Formats: sequence, structure tokens, C-alpha cells
Amino acid sequence: MAKGTANGRAGWVVAALIVLVILVSTNTWNPFPGLWDWVNTSQPLSAPKVSWQQRLGGSPKSVVMAGNAIMVEHRTSVEGRSLTTGIRLWETKKDWGAVAGEGNDAVVVVGDLLKKGYEVLDPVSGTVRRTDEDAVAVWTYRNALLDVRCGGAKDCTLTAWEPRGSSPMWTVDLPGVGFVLFADNPDLLDAKPLTARRVAGDAAGPALMPSLLGFPVDGRVRVVDTAAGRAVQDFDPGRRDRYVVVGGRVLRVEARSADGSCYFTVTATDPAAEKEVWRHEALNLRTADGAGCTQRDDPAGGQNVIVAVAADGSEVVVDTYDGRVLWIGKQGEKLLAVDDRYALVRPSGGKVVTAYEFGVKKARWSFESEDKKVQAVITRFAAVVVPEEPDRIVALAPANGKKLADLRSSAKVWAIGAGGMIIGEGREIGYVPFAGSGATPAPTSGGSTTDSSLCDGPKEPQCNADK
Repeated sequence: MAKGTANGRAGWVVAALIVLVILVSTNTWNPFPGLWDWVNTSQPLSAPKVSWQQRLGGSPKSVVMAGNAIMVEHRTSVEGRSLTTGIRLWETKKDWGAVAGEGNDAVVVVGDLLKKGYEVLDPVSGTVRRTDEDAVAVWTYRNALLDVRCGGAKDCTLTAWEPRGSSPMWTVDLPGVGFVLFADNPDLLDAKPLTARRVAGDAAGPALMPSLLGFPVDGRVRVVDTAAGRAVQDFDPGRRDRYVVVGGRVLRVEARSADGSCYFTVTATDPAAEKEVWRHEALNLRTADGAGCTQRDDPAGGQNVIVAVAADGSEVVVDTYDGRVLWIGKQGEKLLAVDDRYALVRPSGGKVVTAYEFGVKKARWSFESEDKKVQAVITRFAAVVVPEEPDRIVALAPANGKKLADLRSSAKVWAIGAGGMIIGEGREIGYVPFAGSGATPAPTSGGSTTDSSLCDGPKEPQCNADK
């Protein structure tokens, strides 16, 4: 009986398909164009809706604001789009892209994997401003572009350019550089920012070039002073050492194994004066995993601070310049995000994100969520909180918690600027203006600023000079 029923259903399906073919072939009725239009219709990225929404040719690798344009990086191409409308302005067949500079000084740098050289493009027109045929790696910052070229395994040179400049600002020798990568922004010896799953790691755009950079050179660490354009000191790491360069200091993390545990000593050196500035015992920067104490990871942090675990298990934020403990967490508290000024914290099992300003005991503001695992990031333009039960994207002013945007959306935050942010899901991207900035982004201007938040730590010499 069951077999007969199955055969009967199959017969009806065949008959229906025959009728459908006849209707389509005679132009009596064709459901397929309408069905395809329904599938291809863009669904709103959020509620309320974004100010504009555009469909890309594929899912992007990265999206970065570049002045009045947006750079969208795909797997085999890079394109520029209008920040005002999202309409595509240009496209080039390149494997990678990055943004240097900001405002009207911004440029897009593109290149091919496993191929020397790069091109510097105008972000609005796509016009090639400068071409290089020899560089094997590129680093992009808000105020500079660095590249490295090698005549041989022991003959490499680091060169600094202004983003729109045509002549080098300085060059430094890097003999025996520890990487040969034909791509953009390879890892240096520094601290890595805390991230959130639904916010791109480079959402805030390029950072300001630090005053000191640490390069792996032939098993050593070469420290380059980017203000003076010279190598200031080389360090020889021991077998259980980890070196990172953060906030104008060279940090040495020494790990030793005893009693089935790892014990750490962190020392900070001023490489120009060649002297130790501060030291902390029993400060775990989470650079080692396991009792073997082999250090494979860089510490978390940002600009002028690092994140660590104290002996009692609480998280702490340390100023790398002078070694001060800026913030101490309570048991069970989770540090979600940090920069030179603020820390975003979630209590154990709690549904609140609280912002603290370093040096101020009272919390600046709090955001309540229904999600116990709510995540957050902080940038110079906005703190972005991303609950997932239900899905939301909330942008808040870092200083006072003023709500800049509040969306019901499962999209990813790709880029955050002064006036709004780019969100996206799949092939769709859209622009969300911040409250008070207008429905569409205003034109940006170039030029430098003396705001200390753009400096490499509030106590750096170039920042003090402006105060």
C-alpha cells in the first residue's frame, strides 16, 4: 500500500513538470523570472534602515573608509565606492588592498600576492599616484606608509613615505629581515587589540604610526625610531623571552617554568637611553600557553597600554610608558575592549557593559543588554556594543555613553568613522549615520590634529609638545 502511494505521488510530480514545461514553452506562464527577482531582492540590513545599501559582486574581505570613499577588498579585486551613496567608483584586479592616511590625505594601496611592488591610488578616482616595483611588504598608517625592499637575504631597507608623498621621508637598514611577505601589514612585534566577532579588527581604519616599531631581524629585534628615522637598538631574545614594542617602550617578557606553572617578569626599556624604566613581577601577559612556558603570542592592548592577569587572577591594564596599573578588574569581570583612555568591562554572568576612564574611580556610563555574552569594541569615534540575543548593533560616544546609533541587525560592523559606520552581511553593505551627523556623511577634510588621542600615548614627547 505504501509503495503504491509513493508511485502515485511520483506520477503527479512528473505530470506537474510536464504541464509547467508546456506553459513556459508556449509563453502562457513563466514563474522563473519572478522567482529569480524574489531571490535576488536585497533585504534590509537593519531596522531602522541604513541611509544607503548596495549589493557587492561578492562577500568582501575588508571594508575601510578612505576620506570620501570606501575601499572594498575582495579575493581577486579591490574597488572604491562613494561614502555618500555606496556607488562603485572604480575597480582594479589586485589581490590585496589597504588604506593609508585619513580625510583628504587618504590613499588606497594595492598589490598582488607573491609579487613584488604596489600601487598607491586616489580613493575617489582610482588614479595611480605612485608605483613601486621592488617592495616585498607594506605597512599603512594614518600618517605614513612604510615599505621594505630586499636586495638579498641580508640586505633589506625600510622606507617611510607620507601617504600622498613622492619622496621618502627616511630609510633604515633591516639586514636579515625575518619575513618576506608579498602583502600588506604583516605582523610586527607589538600588542594586538581586543576584538569582537561581529566587528572587523580594522574597523577604526589605520592607526597612527607608533613612535617605536619592533622588527624581527635575523633572530633579533631591531627597534626603529619612526620620528627620527633611525634604528636605535637591537635586542637578542633568550629562549624563554618575548619582546614587544608598545607605547614608546620595549617590553621583555621573561617566562620560567617551575612547580608546573609559568612565572613571568616584565621589564620595560627606553631604547634611546638604553636603560630599564620599570619592572613588574608575576604579571601574565598571556604570551605563553601551557606549563612549558613557550611564548608564541603577543599581548593584548592598544596604543599605550597592555592587558595582563595579576597574581590573584584579576585582569589589569598597565601603562607601558611608566608601568602604572591604570585599572584593576574585580573577580569574574571580563575586559572587552581597551584603548589609551577607556576600558569596557562586563561582569561575570552579567548583562551590562560598563565604561571606565583611567584615573577616574566612578564608571563613565553603562549599557544594559539582554545578552549575557554581549561583546564590544572601542575606537576613537565610537564604542560599539553587539548583543546577539537578540541581534543588535549599538554605537555609543566613548566619553559619555550617548547613543549614536541603535539597530536591530545581525550584520557585521566593517568600518567606523567620525560620522557613521559601514555594516554588512553577505554581499550587502550599508551606511549608518551617527545621531547628529546627518543622513549622509559629510565631506572630510585632511590635515593633522594635535588631539592627544591621536598620539602614541598621552606621555609621548610629540604629544606633550602640543599641550
